[in-house]
Amino acid sequence: MPVRNKSCPTRAGLCLGRRQRPGAGPATYGCRRNKNRALYNSASAGFTLLEIFIVITIILILLSIAIPSYRHSVVRARETVLRENLFVLRKTIEEFTLDKKRPPFSLGELVAEDYFRTLPPDITGTADSWQEEYCDLLLSPEQSSTGLCDVRSGSAGVSSEGTPYNTW
Repeated sequence: MPVRNKSCPTRAGLCLGRRQRPGAGPATYGCRRNKNRALYNSASAGFTLLEIFIVITIILILLSIAIPSYRHSVVRARETVLRENLFVLRKTIEEFTLDKKRPPFSLGELVAEDYFRTLPPDITGTADSWQEEYCDLLLSPEQSSTGLCDVRSGSAGVSSEGTPYNTW
């Protein structure tokens, strides 16, 4: 039979414990004190299995929404870096051509002439996969030879817009 206890905040003061805990006093009957000295019933401590399943289900639903969005943002960031690297490479090829009055013979020459410390990586993650394009285009009247005029990605992948990376 439950004993009415006005100092126990659980179950409207009804503590279901039958035996008296040592040092708890005669009126508590199974109620324990927590760190803040408030009384609670030992039968109401913890979570039920159903509550834990509900929380896990909510977390999984939120993750199923967040993960695809995160992956898409990572792909878009890599594509933005590729566009920036292509812009910098093309601008540097043009600057080299105007400075030296001839185009570079390869991307390695840009590094050798201190236009780059290292080549920027392609979307593949390496600097070795750039496709060099050579043409007969003369940028200035003083230019006498032809050479490297453009660079493209060596990746065969397709962007999020549906265009191949090697056509950018």
